[in-house]
Amino acid sequence: MKLRTFSIIKPDAVAAGHAGAILSMLEEVGFKILALRMTRLTQSQAEGFYAVHRERPFFPSLVKFMTEGPLIVMALEREDAVAKLREVMGATNPANAAEGTVRKRLAQSIERNCIHGSDAPETAEVELRYFFSTLDLQG
Repeated sequence: MKLRTFSIIKPDAVAAGHAGAILSMLEEVGFKILALRMTRLTQSQAEGFYAVHRERPFFPSLVKFMTEGPLIVMALEREDAVAKLREVMGATNPANAAEGTVRKRLAQSIERNCIHGSDAPETAEVELRYFFSTLDLQG
């Protein structure tokens, strides 16, 4: 059964010109891109999206980072989408990421790690609805 997940190519990766490489890596492992949009988050949008982390010490720097430039939001689909995206992304800290993963190849640091992916099917649904309308996701 094909499932959907949500991903962001973060501002560091867009600025470094890595968006195409990341999209290629996702397509190579069987992801279908259902919807994709380049946007720039306002502070309130970033705070809303990352509200689950509001009490964490890294929250202010995360919001600052996610609003520093354009990013790309994506709705993706494939078998076992959430788990497969997490696998392809690699560990949050690129130093601990497996060889060949997005973060091992392209991320700068644990904070500037070039890609976000939903951590559970339920989270994916919420995150998809944060950025895309029902019409966007009919693919």
